[in-house]
Amino acid sequence: MRIIGNIEHPVLKITVFKMDMRITVKFEDANFEQGFKFRMSDQLAHFEDVKRLVDEKFITDVIESLKAQQHTKISAMDRFIQLNPDDEFDVIV
Repeated sequence: MRIIGNIEHPVLKITVFKMDMRITVKFEDANFEQGFKFRMSDQLAHFEDVKRLVDEKFITDVIESLKAQQHTKISAMDRFIQLNPDDEFDVIV
């Protein structure tokens, strides 16, 4: 797999990879990442094609998905970290 380009964005790092007959677009923010794989075709074969594919709507949907991932992680951590009643401090009156 090799990097064929990066798409500039103020919030996300967007990297485009090419391997065999597949193009992967990876979106990253500070804590999460999401990737999409596309089979190469006559319409989608070059970096410039991917730049047209990754429009504002695509990016907006990815950002919403990354927010959902963050919510899932926070919810899981909240459940994981909940104090056991035996671990709570004694009440001092």
